[in-house]
Amino acid sequence: MLTADKVAFGFPGRTVGRDVSFTLGGGEVLCVLGPNGGGKTTLFRTLLGLLEPHGGSIHVEGVSLSSLSRGEIARRIGYVPQGHLAYFAFTVREFVLMGRTAHLGVFSAPGRRDKDVSQRCLESLGIAHLADKPVTEISGGERQLALVARALAQQPKLLVLDEPTASLDFGNQVRVLERIGALAGSGIAILFSSHDPDHAFLCARRALLLAEGRVLEIGAPRDVIRPDTLERMYRVSVQVLPLPGGMHTCLPAIRP
Repeated sequence: MLTADKVAFGFPGRTVGRDVSFTLGGGEVLCVLGPNGGGKTTLFRTLLGLLEPHGGSIHVEGVSLSSLSRGEIARRIGYVPQGHLAYFAFTVREFVLMGRTAHLGVFSAPGRRDKDVSQRCLESLGIAHLADKPVTEISGGERQLALVARALAQQPKLLVLDEPTASLDFGNQVRVLERIGALAGSGIAILFSSHDPDHAFLCARRALLLAEGRVLEIGAPRDVIRPDTLERMYRVSVQVLPLPGGMHTCLPAIRP
């Protein structure tokens, strides 16, 4: 679905990362972990074609990203940005319906199918009761869920989520992670970033550890999320503890 080969990325005149390579297939979940300023968002924006790569190549479904129009990219990739400030009082229903734009002509209006798809996305994330509320009057966590619903309304084959749980309470974090797992089960490829290594253990098949713009390690979470790799990324001591059922959790060493 998505192939990155020795991708260098950054801003005009400044490269912040290089030599990032991975493949992501349908039904897979890849979690990118790394510290603030480590390049996660810049990498994602490059993979989406919002920033020009400084080197390497990116392919979506075997097609070079550089050869795709913005509309073609939008029909293939859904994107949930790290944060969103609501400036206009669209209802949540209208906000999510905007995700259908990629499937409409220039002068087309959303039809019954578009509205049905949007409604299902609202229901799947448990925010259908907010449908008629303005996005300017809901909480930041609720707005984040609406962003996820809007991206799902595109019906993409690849979903890119930049720290999708950052502003959510514990319950909504769990709901989003469950939804990520369900979407992967339906065949969608999922690429998401997080600051919580436990999220990779919970729903990712692989984790990519990004440190100073380079891939530190990539592989199964239980293999690459270790005390030494976490200390290198975050500069704190962390224990990785096994849990029943083959799960793991990370516990920082807090000094009294």
